[in-house]
Amino acid sequence: MNFLLTYQQSERLTFQKLQHSDFEIWLELFEDEHTAKMLGMDDFKTPKERSEKWFEWTFHRYESNLGGQNVLISKETNQLVGQCGLLVREVENKFELEVAYSILPKFRGKGFAIEAAKKCRDFAFENNFHDRLISIIHPENKNSKIIALKNGMSFKKQIDYSGKMMDVFQIHKPDWENLD
Repeated sequence: MNFLLTYQQSERLTFQKLQHSDFEIWLELFEDEHTAKMLGMDDFKTPKERSEKWFEWTFHRYESNLGGQNVLISKETNQLVGQCGLLVREVENKFELEVAYSILPKFRGKGFAIEAAKKCRDFAFENNFHDRLISIIHPENKNSKIIALKNGMSFKKQIDYSGKMMDVFQIHKPDWENLD
């Protein structure tokens, strides 16, 4: 099963695979210490280290069929605005499919995260990838929690995930089918 949304589109966005040439653009995301913490990347000390690790993990996911975040390209400006995708995760010894999203600072507050997250949610359920989707969110990440709620998810519980306490939001397919 291919969980990537490569070449999928939403109203304002095109989903593409991350390229090595995107590195300098993506580096901007990790220049902010708060963002690094919210994305669980604060163990890495410099923006360059964080971005290198992010790219390593993303390409590993692509090569291992574990989903991954696609880059989001604005149809209007052709600029990379962020990443969003479906990630295969093992959570409490179960296979899970996570909707994950990250938007570059200068493009936040424009609705790109929710637009992309809804596209991922719909793509996953329409293709019967799983009967439930989750988002794993740092407890202090208020903006990501708002996106999860707008994506039809509800808070399930807090878990220890890779040594960090994280909030898990979820939506089941029948709940998605009943969304307006």
